[in-house]
Amino acid sequence: MAGQVRENMNSGNTPLVEKSRHKLEGPGLLFEYALKFLLLAGFLELILYRLVSRLGMHLSKLAEKSEAVRVTFKTLSSLGFVLLNLTSLLLFLVIFILLVQKLRQTIWTGTFDKLLVPALSLLVALTLVYLVFPPAMIGSVIYNVVTFAVLLILAAEYMVTNRLWTQRIAIGCFLLGISGWIYYQTLSTSYGLLGLTSAPPLVHEVVRSGEALLVLASILVFWAYGTTSLFTKNKDQRRWAIILLGSGGVAFFCLLFIDYFLSLYSVAAAEELRQAGQGIGWIFQMGMGYTFYLPFAFYLAGLICWSYTVIKLVLIGRLAGYGLGLMFMAGYALQLSHLTLMVVVGLILLTIDKRGTLGKLRARAGERVAFSPLAPVLGEVR
Repeated sequence: MAGQVRENMNSGNTPLVEKSRHKLEGPGLLFEYALKFLLLAGFLELILYRLVSRLGMHLSKLAEKSEAVRVTFKTLSSLGFVLLNLTSLLLFLVIFILLVQKLRQTIWTGTFDKLLVPALSLLVALTLVYLVFPPAMIGSVIYNVVTFAVLLILAAEYMVTNRLWTQRIAIGCFLLGISGWIYYQTLSTSYGLLGLTSAPPLVHEVVRSGEALLVLASILVFWAYGTTSLFTKNKDQRRWAIILLGSGGVAFFCLLFIDYFLSLYSVAAAEELRQAGQGIGWIFQMGMGYTFYLPFAFYLAGLICWSYTVIKLVLIGRLAGYGLGLMFMAGYALQLSHLTLMVVVGLILLTIDKRGTLGKLRARAGERVAFSPLAPVLGEVR
């Protein structure tokens, strides 16, 4: 009897080994490469479609004078539209894999999956239906309400999973910021549906506050996910942290008062800088929803902090890097359905960040399965 049990153990068919392997199993290479291509496609779609196409509209007079400029912007816009479709397909694939993993009760199973799975499935179904049949006002309101419900579930899941207050504060600011846009979009559409011409209550204040919170969140993610403690025992890390903090503080101060310093030197140069800033603000407003009503230094600081954090986390295989990348590349104005799905996928990746990795760390999970300890058999010497 003991020999038969030992034989079954050697063949790898014991329940304990199978259970351990099932828990440590990731979604496979399909998910890994789909996620990597999604991050790349989303970034290129942001640059080539949402920003460059708006830049072409801004430089329409120059495009009329030069045929090469017109053809260049037209080609880039067409390529960006292809990337938009590719991003959408990859989003559907990643969401499908995530839903399958949650239904299989793997390591990515969450506390609120009984609510998240049907709500997210409904959101995906509405997205597919609206791609074929464009929604009217009532359809837009329903879509926004379902999106808000999914974000609430993901927010609760994230707060339960992540115990660090730095991470809770950063993602809380992001969720409040996005909620400001959803509030604006939902109430404005509802008032139009009801035929009301007056502005919804506090709609302008909420949408501006949401933008400010989103910019703040892009800075706080560096504090929550990418920073190094000044009190670390590693002297090299402490030195680099001090250098980064000092140089970043000086650069932020200079950018914050650059308009004042430049006006002391030349009023004309300061005016040209303001006009250039207005042009950049217009492009980003059309592409990502940022109005740039805050000082430009805050937006640039958020971009640098977010970029550093995403690159750092992606290089070490953290799912949080991909999640943060997708969430902030979606922008503030979620006017397209694939942008909403990018935010949802990003929040899911942040929630499951500590339960699985990509890239180099993926091999370690396989090692833990191969060398997992087995329960001793009765009568066998330990």
